[in-house]
Amino acid sequence: MSEPILVAAAWPYANAEIHVGNMTGSYLPADIFARYQRLRGRDVLMVSGSDSHGTPITVRADVEKSTPYDVYQRYHAGFLEIFQKLGLSYDLFTSTHTENHKHVASSMFMALKENGFLYKEKQMQWYSTSQNRFLPDRYVEGTCYICGYEGARSDQCDKCGNMLEAEKLINPKSKIDGSTPELRSTEHYFLDLSRLQDLVIHFLKMRESYWRPSVLRQSLGQILTDGLRGRPITRDLDWGIHLPQEIQQEGKEWENKCLYVWFEAVVGYLSASLEWSQLTGDKDAWRKWWQDLNARAYYFIGKDNIPFHAIIWPAELIGAGEQLDKNLGSQKPVTMVLPYDVPANEFMNLEGQKISGSRNWAVWVSDFLSRYDPDPLRYYLTVNMPESKDTDWDWDDFYHRNNDELVATWGNLANRVLAFAYKHWEGVVPEPGQLTSLDLDLLSEVEAGFNTVGQEIDAVRLRAALAEAMRIASEVNKYLDITAPWQAVKTDKAAAGRAIYTAMKAIDSLKTLLAPFLPFTSQRLNEFLGYSGNLFGTQSTETIEDELGEHTVLRYDPSSATGKWEPSQLKPGQRFLQPQPLFRKLDARIVEEERSKLGKPRD
Repeated sequence: MSEPILVAAAWPYANAEIHVGNMTGSYLPADIFARYQRLRGRDVLMVSGSDSHGTPITVRADVEKSTPYDVYQRYHAGFLEIFQKLGLSYDLFTSTHTENHKHVASSMFMALKENGFLYKEKQMQWYSTSQNRFLPDRYVEGTCYICGYEGARSDQCDKCGNMLEAEKLINPKSKIDGSTPELRSTEHYFLDLSRLQDLVIHFLKMRESYWRPSVLRQSLGQILTDGLRGRPITRDLDWGIHLPQEIQQEGKEWENKCLYVWFEAVVGYLSASLEWSQLTGDKDAWRKWWQDLNARAYYFIGKDNIPFHAIIWPAELIGAGEQLDKNLGSQKPVTMVLPYDVPANEFMNLEGQKISGSRNWAVWVSDFLSRYDPDPLRYYLTVNMPESKDTDWDWDDFYHRNNDELVATWGNLANRVLAFAYKHWEGVVPEPGQLTSLDLDLLSEVEAGFNTVGQEIDAVRLRAALAEAMRIASEVNKYLDITAPWQAVKTDKAAAGRAIYTAMKAIDSLKTLLAPFLPFTSQRLNEFLGYSGNLFGTQSTETIEDELGEHTVLRYDPSSATGKWEPSQLKPGQRFLQPQPLFRKLDARIVEEERSKLGKPRD
């Protein structure tokens, strides 16, 4: 039986464009991992969507003199466009602004309440007198009272990684208008994390042997040092998921409160799975990934979201227990599967500086794709992926990686071998005769790559996996230097044919090894080699109407996929097509051209 794999990718906030730091932080690694698992024949469900609620969206709406709904819809449409262009194979990319998500998030809230893990408490919260409203924690910045970092949010410090108590923030300022907010009393529901602490610690210790050290530091290490305290899960907002009717009936003061965005957004992984299930026509299909004890759930996020995915989300699932499934309508309720791994990445900087959208110090994905192809971006973001430490996008490095590695090592290998074979064997894979030990050694090394590359991807070490695949490509180039079929064809066509056959077998296998990373060019190469069908499935969008309005989703259909994680099945006599170059060699001028745009207003 196939092992169910849930691939949960971070939800982009629907108030800003996607830049390369976002892409390499969570969205791309999730796709690479999902594509590999599909090739392995495992049952994969990759879900995410636009994080549609919260003050960041209302603030942008105020600036634009628009509505939060319009802002969310515009950015959501932009996400769908670039994710399709970059080939992110979501089984469902939806949004949190759906009736389905409202139902699931409310069910989570009530399950925690019914199980005794919520309590009410008055707290002092930052209030903007200039705007006459309470400010969510993410829109109050000041000095961290733990490490002294001056750009800390009032709920979390991105430098030391600690979750903060808002009222302790030093020198608070409103991010909206720079004014100094004041503390006012308001009552909220709190998630009683202190009562869940021992269960969360047990959950984390069960994963201590294989989680990334940076994730453990910001989860288990943080709990053991500071312990867990209750956190509010409601906020005084008018844009978001309003509290369940049962709670609104407790008093008028609860009618204008919403679920705190960090609380309801993580529920989106579950609600998206249920929505996908409904769209497939099997309302219980989601249970395979959420209630099968053999299922493994992977959460791909950036390091700033570690506490919410490694502490808060497991606490919500543990605290809700079987009651959550009961609230969702199950007659035989079962508890949900907890995260198996949270392979959070660090940050990517740009030309030695932190990426900043407000300063236009960023490489925007939509802008990049207007001038360059998607696979070179996927390649560079993977070889430069910030898996264990912050990395830096450097345009000169991108230029050299494209030309010296992607073009010279891999693209030229595939193109020159197939072009040579097409010319001298008239588009038919040559008959090799008896393979030599040199031929067999190369094919053996290439076939071993299905284990070595696969093991690295399974462990979510994607940089190492891609490096190993490219190393194998280099070995094929070395083999061709030794066998030199370009010269041998003049005097010993049989020997040249044997070398070309061996090289084509190796290239066919490399096509598969590189397919999770480079799906577009791998598909083209698959066609050049004479195969029909898609290595992967197809993507499409679908517009859905519900009580909250209209939302468009991105869906992946795996039914046409033919790719398998296995060595080449290329046969002598197989017909293939005349190849074309897989990649474009870039001109050195692009480096200064791209650097000159940084920090300047966009057109």
